[in-house]
Amino acid sequence: MAFADLSTLSIPVVQAPMAGVSTPQMAAAVSDAGALGSIAVGATNAEGAAAMIADVRDRTDRAFNLNLFVHAEPRRDADREAAWLAALDPVFRLYSPTPPSALSSLYDSFAGNDAMLRLLVQTAPPVVSFHFGLPGVTQVRALKATGCFLIATATCLDEATAAKRAGMDAVVAQGYEAGGHRGLFDPGAEDARLGTLALTRQLVLGCGLPVIAAGGIMDGQGVRAVLDRGAVAAQLGTAFIACPESAADTAYRAALNSDAARHTVMTTAISGRPARCLRNRFTSWGQTATTPVPDYPVAYDAGKALNAAAKARGEYGFGAQWAGQGAPLSRAMPAADLVRLLDRERRAA
Repeated sequence: MAFADLSTLSIPVVQAPMAGVSTPQMAAAVSDAGALGSIAVGATNAEGAAAMIADVRDRTDRAFNLNLFVHAEPRRDADREAAWLAALDPVFRLYSPTPPSALSSLYDSFAGNDAMLRLLVQTAPPVVSFHFGLPGVTQVRALKATGCFLIATATCLDEATAAKRAGMDAVVAQGYEAGGHRGLFDPGAEDARLGTLALTRQLVLGCGLPVIAAGGIMDGQGVRAVLDRGAVAAQLGTAFIACPESAADTAYRAALNSDAARHTVMTTAISGRPARCLRNRFTSWGQTATTPVPDYPVAYDAGKALNAAAKARGEYGFGAQWAGQGAPLSRAMPAADLVRLLDRERRAA
């Protein structure tokens, strides 16, 4: 299961690690088809990650990518969190008589997570990728010593050059079109909002690392376009949501096939970090909210609780239905079939 570099992929496609959507079954299918499958473990602990790694390895002997969140610890502000819950209270009460009275920080960052690092050193996933920031020097050295190929997401050249200094082997150029969470190292800093093609070219010329382009890519023509700009591979996430191996629920799949796919929204209301989502009741509420949002992932605790309460009453418009601007081009088919179709389209282009 060794992974020398991205040139070893027979098909230059990476399936994006999407927490809540990616599954070991999908990752294995994508890798077996000749691309690079991914699992996302940022929303689980070391025990959960171990189970997912074992599941992938039971399904394939090919290389796969394991993705982690490296976000800063949230700044806890009791007044701000109480104000956020108060703002959401009228919406909560449409679906539940007992809205939450306090919030918690749902997900641990990989930064300082010794249990997760020990697991990765023991299991040595072929590829390990990072979102929201970079691991520390000790973590990088430990992972490198096991032979892991390391990738970080960057939304600008400064982040990409920091990734190189930190010892990354490649970088994902995440364009503003991309679905899900922006990989900004500092969500409070100005976001240049660079599109995929412009960002890819900047990083190819300026960061000194192999570049994987991500954002709005849904077909082989899109893959060809970023390869022509110097990327070594294309990363696709939204394109895989409709696959049967995806963990997306029925409502998410229906929304992807609705008018909402043509109106994605960048919002902080759901999780506390900017993320691109299909337009739904939560994003519409978020566009009118004036109360400051608590830090990620504290705000996500409220978002998940609201979604659970609404779903219990048959309302599915409060989910984190992440999707990129290419969502209307989604095609439902098995993941391996999609990989092979992407390659045929790329070659034809």
